[in-house]
Amino acid sequence: MTSHSHLLSPITLSGVTLRNRALMGSMHTGLEETGDWSRVAAFYAARARGGAGLIVTGGMAPNREGGVFPGAAGLFSEKDIAHHRQVTDAVHAEGGHIAMQILHAGRYAYSPDCVAPSPIKSPISPFPPRDLDEAGIEKQIADIATAAARAVEAGYDGVEVMGSEGYFLNQFLVAHTNRRTDAWGGSYENRMRLPVEVVRRVRAALGPDKVLIYRISLIDLVPDGSTWDEVITLARAIEAAGASVLNTGIGWHEARVPTIATSVPRAGFADLTARLRPEVTIPVIASNRINAPDVAEDLLACGMADMVSMARPWLADPDFIAKTAAGRAQDIAPCIACNQACLDHTFSGKLTSCLVNPRACHETELTLAPAAKAKRIAVVGAGPAGMTAAITAAQRGHAVTLFEAAPRPGGQLHLAASIPGKEEFKGLIDWFTGQLTHPNITLRLGEAASAESLQAYDEVILSTGVTPRDPGIPAEPGAHVLSYVEVLQGAPVGPRVALIGAGGIGFDVAEFLAEAGPSPTLDLAAWRREWGVTPPWLARGGLARPQPEAPARQIWLLQRKPEKPGRKLGKTTGWIHRATLAAKGVQMLGGVSYDRITPQGLWITSGDAPELLPVDTVVLCAGQTPARSLSDQLDRAGLAHHRIGGADVAAELDAKRAIDQAMRLAAAM
Repeated sequence: MTSHSHLLSPITLSGVTLRNRALMGSMHTGLEETGDWSRVAAFYAARARGGAGLIVTGGMAPNREGGVFPGAAGLFSEKDIAHHRQVTDAVHAEGGHIAMQILHAGRYAYSPDCVAPSPIKSPISPFPPRDLDEAGIEKQIADIATAAARAVEAGYDGVEVMGSEGYFLNQFLVAHTNRRTDAWGGSYENRMRLPVEVVRRVRAALGPDKVLIYRISLIDLVPDGSTWDEVITLARAIEAAGASVLNTGIGWHEARVPTIATSVPRAGFADLTARLRPEVTIPVIASNRINAPDVAEDLLACGMADMVSMARPWLADPDFIAKTAAGRAQDIAPCIACNQACLDHTFSGKLTSCLVNPRACHETELTLAPAAKAKRIAVVGAGPAGMTAAITAAQRGHAVTLFEAAPRPGGQLHLAASIPGKEEFKGLIDWFTGQLTHPNITLRLGEAASAESLQAYDEVILSTGVTPRDPGIPAEPGAHVLSYVEVLQGAPVGPRVALIGAGGIGFDVAEFLAEAGPSPTLDLAAWRREWGVTPPWLARGGLARPQPEAPARQIWLLQRKPEKPGRKLGKTTGWIHRATLAAKGVQMLGGVSYDRITPQGLWITSGDAPELLPVDTVVLCAGQTPARSLSDQLDRAGLAHHRIGGADVAAELDAKRAIDQAMRLAAAM
């Protein structure tokens, strides 16, 4: 037995014995909606083969009005049952167990047919819901129970009933969305009637020997959310109705508090699960920002939970548990909770993947078979693209030499890791560095490649990165102007700063310069104060008045485009960055013309007349240009080569694109 003995120990739920305590939490990937069920089966089978104790699918709609969006997958017919049987058979063939999540979106459904307890429009959907009458409520219950019965026919080992995150059942529980005055509203006993009845009917549909997980909201993080006494009352009633286990749900989707982004402290809500555990006799599952075996083991060893739910870490590495069991935890590709290829894709209608692992959800088309013929490959630049290309090529059997002019690998990942709230990037650098010890890789640090030194290789890949772009603003002698690279590498910056460029880099640098002390991501109490989160036993819904720390500097964040700064940041994380800077008093201006930089500050035009921003330092965050001097040398020498990452397209520190491009190139060589 390894040091992760609690995580790797079996547990039995409703007669189903799981091989370990690791739940692969539900994620909507978009795979089911492609209609290629062999691809869906391959995705889940890879996670079962990698050791997941119990897999929970993405949310399956119980009916058309309950789908998250029109055309959302579900179990509506015999044909659907046959498709899902492909998935369950594939998982069982790998020795795994799988449950289907039944998700009714309620007013969150992106459809004019959405339904809810009361006709109150969600702030995250343009469609006002129709309130249900008695017959309409009965239809929803019956449809959910029917979905559970069909899941049994399809070979699932159980179901998860989604009762949190502000979806349909959660909407009945709180006065925030339930304004009914009949038997389904008013008192808490009435408001919890629907989820309890759903669980009772689902248990009847499943029979006694299938797993029934109920996803319960422990902290709503919305006004008029549940009290802790109400949460306990519901938990006990759900247990009595037939649930096998309670899975922790955190926050509604409309909440203005981040719950799973990289800036949220690891296991930041596990104390809520620990508080619930002694109130029920069935097992409880901790969730949210649990991304490493040691974190999971500690929660279980301390008695805070009976199982742990990890979702995105299974995108980053399908062999999470297999590597843990083999004593190779350091080889687990880390989930950095960036959301860039998972949730951002989901909420943009794209197929889910993973920044760290582009093969996630692409298992059948992005394959890494052994090379038909081993080649000598030179890779120049050990940033994310270069390291990925080198590692992938080496794993396929090629002999790789990786040149890096700097004394350490990582490239611009080191800049990202210096940003408060992005500490997870340090783990990614460590993982990459460890993988570079592959016997097929020769790492040459502190060595700049040349056209002459690259002549002897069969393939040459340039991942030479980017250089900061100079926007060409006139600067007088004595003006203090720095690039974003210089700032993030520690150059001194004055107390009043203007940042030119409000893209991802500008926002990162603003957060770097605004933070006065240690990163709140590393201090749970400080993070909760900053976002106004308090235990729900102290305040309804877990909301308190935010108390952010005072900013270290006065900051202006500027852009030329006449639009809201940060509009093009990540779909699911942009609002977090904007809110963080607003709380620090950062002034964000769009539609700005830059006139000149003087020792007294930055002259701009924003409106009709020029004005002086009296700043001590101006930081250029105005994008990058590809570093192609070596590429130009190779062109002149007639040496064929490939460009990847920033050397190909100088988009804003886009590690997602760079890693995907690098892996696909190396897979094809």
